Amino acid sequence: MRNRPKGCGLYVHVPFCRTRCIYCDFYSTTGIALVGAWIEALRQEMLLYEADFGRFDSLYIGGGTPTVLGDGMVARLMEALHARFRFAPDCEVTIEANPDDVDQARLEAMKGLGINRVSFGVQSFDDRDLAFLGRRHTAGGARKALEAAIGAGFSNFGIDLMYGLPAQTCERWLTTLEGALFFRPTHLSCYQLTVEGRTPLSHMIGRNEASLPGEEEGRAFFLLTSRFLEDRGFVHYEVSNFAASRRFFCRHNGKYWSHVPYLGLGPAAHSFDGLQRWWNHRSLKRYVEALARGRKPVAGSELLSEEQLELERLSLGLRTRRGIRLPDLPETALPLVHELRKARLVRVRGNRLSLSRRGYLVADSLPVLLSRPSSPRTRALSMP
Repeated sequence: MRNRPKGCGLYVHVPFCRTRCIYCDFYSTTGIALVGAWIEALRQEMLLYEADFGRFDSLYIGGGTPTVLGDGMVARLMEALHARFRFAPDCEVTIEANPDDVDQARLEAMKGLGINRVSFGVQSFDDRDLAFLGRRHTAGGARKALEAAIGAGFSNFGIDLMYGLPAQTCERWLTTLEGALFFRPTHLSCYQLTVEGRTPLSHMIGRNEASLPGEEEGRAFFLLTSRFLEDRGFVHYEVSNFAASRRFFCRHNGKYWSHVPYLGLGPAAHSFDGLQRWWNHRSLKRYVEALARGRKPVAGSELLSEEQLELERLSLGLRTRRGIRLPDLPETALPLVHELRKARLVRVRGNRLSLSRRGYLVADSLPVLLSRPSSPRTRALSMP
């Protein structure tokens, strides 16, 4: 990279899990025999990129389950990263945590390593939901982990939750949301359960062993979640993400939505330099072997055209509260914008356009229409 961009994001993929959840399509392995080989390969990958990026102001350690690593391995990882890269003094440093893996002592140790944000994969405070999803922890275990985070002095932690589960009612979902708010998290990510190919969940659905809520029920869950959390002071700043205030917007994920360059290390990790995107082998073995030969473990790449970049800017920007710049839209899109305003699917503030709560429900449909609108028809997009 010729110009070393600053304010970039750094992602590290930890490809290890003790068990696999039925819905998960992220790359991981339940065998931890190769943890040592992974950390050594990661060191080699750092060497190959240390001159390409400037200072990072966000570091996100995800997976997989990063907290399956022992404290010593997390310390080795942090030491290696700081030896090869430069970080801003106020760098946001996040680690994903399974509630079963942490107690106050572990969280205090992580805090001592410079980790200042924890994202807890809770998913539910209902043991029936957790059992269905194949989570290792119980609702009680999740509560203990969150209490431990508070006791360890974390002032910035988030909770991931999931709705749209089989037999889950809106009442049960509200109980989970209330259970999360009891701990005063600074961030909530609320995702609808979706079926990814070749997962145990997809096989269960195919065998009619489970069924998920329909489209209308999914919309009801989404609208209920947004209203409930905004009524309690949270900012709905991205389709699936809520923060206690602007200060707690996830800085790292914001780079993905804003087309800011980021570097991804580890198997299956993705990177973006502003024009080109590339991704690593989705195999720990191939990742380790490539780096042992001194090669970048890149499985593929794409150079984005101006048209592709523009469409991505629209699609990613429309997922966020900040939205997109009206002057960036073609003039032919203005009649459609007018119709979308009448349908109360978008808001216009100054020179920016963003989606309303109901507009988020059709966020995936709008970018192509706005980039090349053929006619200002929105009837099919309007919500009842």
